[in-house]
Amino acid sequence: LTGRLMPAAITTLRSTLATDLANAGVWSTFSFPPATLLANSVVVTPGDPYLTPSNNDYITIAPLANFKILMTTPAFDNQGNLAGMENFILAVVTKLAASSLTLNISTISAPAIVNAASGDLLVSEITVSILTEWS
Repeated sequence: LTGRLMPAAITTLRSTLATDLANAGVWSTFSFPPATLLANSVVVTPGDPYLTPSNNDYITIAPLANFKILMTTPAFDNQGNLAGMENFILAVVTKLAASSLTLNISTISAPAIVNAASGDLLVSEITVSILTEWS
């Protein structure tokens, strides 16, 4: 997927991505890992590697910033969970396609159950790389 604008600064990238992924009334969106994972949320976290420089000699060449977008839903029965997560993934990918950022989706993980303080959650991660700039 490719956005429409010039690269965004590393220092504001997480919040810009979270704003682009916001869907008020449908899911909560965080630009950082919250203290407690909540059901029906999207969490933007740095990937590993976090930054991939294009060239070590020229600061004017834009690096890629890698992020994981964690999606969480309640852990219901297997069929309901999986269908809900598939719809969630499609909704987040649609938001990414409409993003103002220049980005690439690399992978989408298989859903897995996580035992969180808020209860059992079904989670999946979308890995994205975003063209950014050194500022």
